[in-house]
Amino acid sequence: MAVGYASTIIDAPVEAVWAAIRDFGALASWHPAIASSAIENGLDADAVGCIRSLQFKDGGHARERLLMLDDSRYRFSYNFETPAFPVANYVATIELIPVTNGNVTFARWSATFDERGEDQGVYTDIVSKAVFAPGLAALVTQLKGAAAPANAVRWQGFRPAKVFCSSVLRAPHLRVWQEMRDFAGMDGWHPEISDMHMLGNVRSDKISGVRDFRFGDGKLHEQLTYMSDPDCAFRYKINASALPWMNYHSGVELHPVTSADGCLAVWTADWTASANDDVQLIPMVHEGVFQRALDTLDVKLNAS
Repeated sequence: MAVGYASTIIDAPVEAVWAAIRDFGALASWHPAIASSAIENGLDADAVGCIRSLQFKDGGHARERLLMLDDSRYRFSYNFETPAFPVANYVATIELIPVTNGNVTFARWSATFDERGEDQGVYTDIVSKAVFAPGLAALVTQLKGAAAPANAVRWQGFRPAKVFCSSVLRAPHLRVWQEMRDFAGMDGWHPEISDMHMLGNVRSDKISGVRDFRFGDGKLHEQLTYMSDPDCAFRYKINASALPWMNYHSGVELHPVTSADGCLAVWTADWTASANDDVQLIPMVHEGVFQRALDTLDVKLNAS
């Protein structure tokens, strides 16, 4: 299976970018290769199953069916009904992720498909570099500084986690992952964490392994529950902490930014606590733990 992928950072809040791309029939309004685009049979552009007819400026034609549209997560997927290229099983997705550190937007456009044997790698390049990348670059130009629509609600009432922290790091995602993957290494990139080590001397990539450390004057135990090298992601839970929460579970995932030599880090956390305690816990975790760690890591990686 072949994969096409491109991503970028758009200098506008996610609500503004979503307003520009949500209309499945309006691709010609922002993609430089599209001469015209229209929804067939008079259907609404947000009706799942509708088909858009595309006329390319080079004379080509394609038809694409909307498979999924998600206002709460800023994404949609579609397939080819009439292919633009000789590929099979083509499914593409555009997804936006709000960047909380700066109120800008990470946008990624990806697709999976099957190429013929003699075409191996040909359409991966075409899809990634001739379709997705220029489309995203056009959005960067068109939407720079755009404001969110009036009365826009960021998560449509369904926030992905109690703490959602996202930040752009100025290093390739695999370089960042090399640093973050060491579950016992966070004391090297958070100034208030010290004495971090794995209990029982186990490897720091052992699922179920527990890291012991001090955060300021407090002591914590955190257990690794998931790690994925292909996804550059891990999750963990707190087993011991003096703070007034229960069922704390947190995770990090890295996303490559192909338009620059960087990546997006998304760090989330959920737990159970009283509303009064959350007034202090939520900003403490977001700013004092996650964002401070990412800021320090960014500086470290760019100093070496």
